[in-house]
Amino acid sequence: MTVTQGDHVLSSLYQRSIADYWNTEKNPVNLRLGEVDGIYHHHYGIGDVDWSVLEGPEDTREERVTRELHRLESAQADFLLNHLGPLQPHHRVMDAGSGRGGSSLVANLRYGCDVDGVSISEAQVGFANEQARLRGVDDKVRFHFRNMLDTGFPTGSLQASWNNESTMYVELSLLFAEHARLLARGGRYVCITGCYNDAYGLPSKAISQINAHYICDIHPRSSYFKEMAANRLVPVSVVDLTAATIPYWELRAKTHLATGIEQAFLDAYNNGSFQYLLIAADRV
Repeated sequence: MTVTQGDHVLSSLYQRSIADYWNTEKNPVNLRLGEVDGIYHHHYGIGDVDWSVLEGPEDTREERVTRELHRLESAQADFLLNHLGPLQPHHRVMDAGSGRGGSSLVANLRYGCDVDGVSISEAQVGFANEQARLRGVDDKVRFHFRNMLDTGFPTGSLQASWNNESTMYVELSLLFAEHARLLARGGRYVCITGCYNDAYGLPSKAISQINAHYICDIHPRSSYFKEMAANRLVPVSVVDLTAATIPYWELRAKTHLATGIEQAFLDAYNNGSFQYLLIAADRV
């Protein structure tokens, strides 16, 4: 039997299925938005929508809509990075589940620090490394075919780390144990994630639709705080972004980039079963 690198990185059949999905994914809502400025985010947006993009000449409507959705997604990334703490150029940080590299590149642009992105999608890793090369920052921003649950990076080597809409693909107990291992004492962990509302009860029908669409498992809100506490990650900021993300979904649902999952997100947010949170925590 031949053992490949993938056998060491992908620890289960489920992870292999996720890797296969993202290795072949070419969704226009991810690619067209990234083409606006070369920053490929792969997450959702926050903030007030400029609804005028739906008006005006039909022949330029798609371009206006694409730029507006990208602006909202960029605002989300900026909001996450605002919570990483006082980073300096000599610091090292990690983007767990780095996708096509958008957040990592923005972090380096803002702070000048070294960034390591990890993904179980070899296609995404290759794409992101090419973006770093094109921007001339491949000496500072590197992407790796590694598992966020077992990165192999040195213990205590990071000043900050984050997950941007990637926690629903892993067990939180294992994820937060790895972040806690990697972070220096006093280092900062941040995530933005969709979670189901414990007060609602069990996951709603809309959340089940989202899970099926993305082959993921949305966690309850309580699990984030339980597993952070168990792994020496103490929240310093919790921001409910639910109301801030609804306009993004309302706009996306009306555009050529809609994927068919928009109504499930809107139903889940509006009926109170789903929440969009930022959680920032210090490693103690």
